Amino acid sequence: MHMPDTVTDPYAGTQDDGARVYTVSGGDWDEIATDAAEQHAERIVVNMGPQHPSTHGVLRLVLELEGETVTQARVVMGYLHTGIEKNCEYRTYTQAVTFLTRADYLSPFFTETAYSMAVEKLLGITDEVPERAKVIRVLMMELNRIASHLVWLATGGMEVGALSAMLYGFREREQILDIFEMITGLRMNHEYVRPGGVIQDLPPGAVEKIREFLQIMPKRIDEYHNLLTGQPIWIKRLKGVGYLDLTGAVALGTTGPIMRSAGYPWDLRKTQPYLGYETYDFDVPTHPDGDCFARYLVRMDEMRESLKIIEQCLDRLRPGPVMVEDKKVAWPAQLALGADGLGNSLDHIRHIMATSMEALIHHFKLVTEGFHVPPGQVYVPVESPRGELGVHLVSDGGTKPYRVHLREPSFVNLQAVAAICEGSFIADVIAAVASLDPVMGGCDR
Repeated sequence: MHMPDTVTDPYAGTQDDGARVYTVSGGDWDEIATDAAEQHAERIVVNMGPQHPSTHGVLRLVLELEGETVTQARVVMGYLHTGIEKNCEYRTYTQAVTFLTRADYLSPFFTETAYSMAVEKLLGITDEVPERAKVIRVLMMELNRIASHLVWLATGGMEVGALSAMLYGFREREQILDIFEMITGLRMNHEYVRPGGVIQDLPPGAVEKIREFLQIMPKRIDEYHNLLTGQPIWIKRLKGVGYLDLTGAVALGTTGPIMRSAGYPWDLRKTQPYLGYETYDFDVPTHPDGDCFARYLVRMDEMRESLKIIEQCLDRLRPGPVMVEDKKVAWPAQLALGADGLGNSLDHIRHIMATSMEALIHHFKLVTEGFHVPPGQVYVPVESPRGELGVHLVSDGGTKPYRVHLREPSFVNLQAVAAICEGSFIADVIAAVASLDPVMGGCDR
């Protein structure tokens, strides 16, 4: 800005008439602005975020522009840092789930499941996890995949002006969150999947509620296609925008819909199956174009495939336990739905409080101290809505994790921002970044 005559600036001191004062801060802004001014007279630097609507307050993009063309794009993150991984080192293996479910807050069941599978692998009890618990895990994850894609559709549509997509996307997501609340007691941050199984069985009426959703959702996806897929403005905003070919996708380490929209059918449920995914009948949608429109089509098709898996899960549910039998691991144990919504089985409480001092002591130690996990380290990946979500878990033999690290797909996929944005118009940056579907809670864990 131009300063009149002589004035005292709190950041730059006293300035004479004709001087220019720039008050900027954050990241490497000074270096970027100075370099742009010195090297490129026609180039300007724009801060998009972290309060810009397209970044939802938690992602910052520093863009160098020549006119409306982006010549360089930088990603700055860290505005949502929670210290989740570090906090896990100070909690028992079961308590750590409380933190991890809050990392990628749009798909918590995937983080919970990957972590629980990693603990089970270190304990050597993978094969002891009851079949019903495995089916419920798959069921909840696929419902969660649809819910996450619906948020992407809603917010991505809103970014480019398709407000109807936002209304419809959140409408259907509400139905899934109602199902989650019925089963886990919470709409988000569930802490439902635990090492050894799941915290409690499906409550009465849950299966029927899910079947109702299965009847409605296919028609809703048809509505999305009728609303958007052939819409000229939608096509012009997405087709040919944010292009990333297969070579670039592989080089940058991207996974999930980003990789599949470039034509490569890489899906861990097929390539490295877990929880019996190899026994489910579903396809891996791909598209060869590698642009925003291709990512849109891939995610739309993925929602249909998830519906197929959910229906198979309901058909496979058989009576049985939902937690391993080993009482030294199975905590919380004996949970049952009570009149207040959630609580311990009254019979179990009577047993540990009135008839068995040994059971009471064991329950107390399990809750306060946790269980010991043999020393070692494992890496367990799952296919989240954004790609490969991996948990690297290290144990030193104690009751708390020595180290928990997430291979977060949002963090990796954001490396593609420069590749898909540079050379395009600034208006296309919003559509391109939205097509990556990053969740900053996972990036800044």
